Amino acid sequence: MSTQQQDQPGRPSPSRWRLQVVHRTRFSYGGPVRSSYNEARLTPENSGRQTTLRSRVEIEPAATAYAYRDYWGSTVTAFDLHTPHEELVVTGTSIVEAGPEPAAHAHVGWDVLRGREVRDQYGELLAGTALTQVDDEVVAQARAAAGDLPPHEAAAAVCRLVRGHLEYLSGATHVKTTAMQAWRHRKGVCQDISHVTVGMLRALGLPARYVSGYLHPTRDAAVGQTVTGESHAWVEWWDGGWCAFDPTNATDVGTRHVTLGRGRDYGDVSPFRGIFSGAGSNGHTVTVEVTRLA
Repeated sequence: MSTQQQDQPGRPSPSRWRLQVVHRTRFSYGGPVRSSYNEARLTPENSGRQTTLRSRVEIEPAATAYAYRDYWGSTVTAFDLHTPHEELVVTGTSIVEAGPEPAAHAHVGWDVLRGREVRDQYGELLAGTALTQVDDEVVAQARAAAGDLPPHEAAAAVCRLVRGHLEYLSGATHVKTTAMQAWRHRKGVCQDISHVTVGMLRALGLPARYVSGYLHPTRDAAVGQTVTGESHAWVEWWDGGWCAFDPTNATDVGTRHVTLGRGRDYGDVSPFRGIFSGAGSNGHTVTVEVTRLA
């Protein structure tokens, strides 16, 4: 087993939760795999809302790993294996202190958002992608929901529109499902709800990004309570500063949310990706456990 780890001191405060997340991915193969090249995005960020006290990525069989920041600011653990193996297990374990979003910022108007400076700075977060693109009919619904509201209120209206249209249904979609496929199906998971929301916000002229992380689903969770969960996703938009919102649960991002990374869509922040040479894959399993420690 090999491990990549980072530690920081920290103490919990009454307005913050201390959470432990264990994210384990197990790959199995039909025979020996001769070599593989892999990237894991399993290290939570440090920010004004969140402090990562401890984080490690363990790899079985053992591999030499190194960490770097990607283009979007996410921490990536990269490693490759060149000894035959029939199973690969990658486990990310982190302890994070999470709180509410920092104090509100001054919101700008549509005139600023439509200006050249904003469009130059956030052009990549204003353009549609294969996973977030929405068609003209959906854009029209977003504009109708926004009406004459200022940007911050318009974004909130879009979040309500999407959540009212899409029913959360586990297993209804897959990682390659597009925003329009989910919209037409009227069902999806947090990834789909976030993709549709991001697509609508960008169509209105709000820079928007997809956020990957975890959520402890119990609002009044007792200390020591562990739940079996999944990776989670939500959105952020820029209206003079970055605003975070969880459209799947219609709630602000706060003490129960752990942020891993951000990007244009899921493709920029997937927890694991890799290629291998050898026997075919027998599939993989993913387990996530979230525990409130304080």
